[in-house]
Amino acid sequence: MSTTALPEARPLPLLQFLRQELKPKAPFLTPFNVISIPIILVGLVILAVRFTQGLGSVTNLNQEFPWGFWIGFDVVTGVALAGGAYVITFVVYVLKVERYHPIVRVTVLNGFLAYLFYAGGLFLDLGKPWHIINPMIGNSFGYNSVLFLVAWHFALYMTAEFIEFSPAIAEWLGARRMRRFLQSITVGTVIAGFTISTLHQAGLGALYLMAKGKIHPLWYTEFMPVLFFVSSIFAGISMIIVEGTLSHHVLKDHMDAEHGEFDKLIFGLARGAALTMFAYYFFKALIFIHEHHWNLMGDRWGYLYLLEILGLTLVPCFMFAYGIRHRSLGVVRWAAGLAILGVVLNRLNISLIAFNWFSPNHYYPSWQEVWVTAMIISCEIWVFRWVVMRMPVLRKATGFD
Repeated sequence: MSTTALPEARPLPLLQFLRQELKPKAPFLTPFNVISIPIILVGLVILAVRFTQGLGSVTNLNQEFPWGFWIGFDVVTGVALAGGAYVITFVVYVLKVERYHPIVRVTVLNGFLAYLFYAGGLFLDLGKPWHIINPMIGNSFGYNSVLFLVAWHFALYMTAEFIEFSPAIAEWLGARRMRRFLQSITVGTVIAGFTISTLHQAGLGALYLMAKGKIHPLWYTEFMPVLFFVSSIFAGISMIIVEGTLSHHVLKDHMDAEHGEFDKLIFGLARGAALTMFAYYFFKALIFIHEHHWNLMGDRWGYLYLLEILGLTLVPCFMFAYGIRHRSLGVVRWAAGLAILGVVLNRLNISLIAFNWFSPNHYYPSWQEVWVTAMIISCEIWVFRWVVMRMPVLRKATGFD
């Protein structure tokens, strides 16, 4: 009996492949879609007004408060929460702790999208957006300015994150040679990305060193670059715990068994968060004692400081330790959520709340500013979900080692 060999499967032409991938792969009327689509549509209308009538038409910015919610939350806070990417890649590729390898791609993807969309927030905040290139070329700022360094660190780290994630794109496209090349430069890219990111996180703190007379003494310190860097470590780890928990509930149909064992990694992540939170609290306590800030604790600024340092730093630090000791996932997850709130409050205190605290006409973000931020976050989640449903992020690619 004769047998006929089956023809070898050929990859689809690129345009046909992309057309196929653009088709929805999940039900459209999900709760998130129902909530996020109106947010995005209204946000686009607000942006149309902003770009046709200027910043003053939708924001409460003025000469006394030129940096508002889009900078304070989207950029200064968002970059800290994206710190998990450089932490995990360094742990896996440099320290060779392989048990965290399953979460590398999803963490890098989260970090890259965060930087990409937060850069969009920065673009929106500029009165003349086409001048966004000025800090990178030294125009009006000079080559020895902090903004010049931060801008280049930002751009270079985004590039490094894209290269770190690009093997997943190559696997999605079936480009084997490209994938081998990209994997061969991964370790070098990770080392460069880690170096650049530490400088970038600290550089954001260095920006505020020039505002000594404007930031409340409880939050101003010459060690802000160090504090920004250390806080980005536990902020990033806490975001991994929260985002990972949500992803493994919502996107469990798009992950394999190896990626589905995220709960086993949480306690190791919690240990790293607890240690860095204690180091951060220790630094803050030393600064507080050395600067003799006891006399600043009797008003609302002192109470706000205590809420941040005790309620949203020391308490979640002990919660992490308790959760690790008693193997309690619930306590660890709550600790991660409180730690994130603590970092958000700290960055907003420095950039907005305690900035020009003596001003009789203090800045408060308009509803349009908050709405556009919600739109940016919604768009980021849409893109994240689209990528995870199509690319080998939470699962291994078939046909690859």
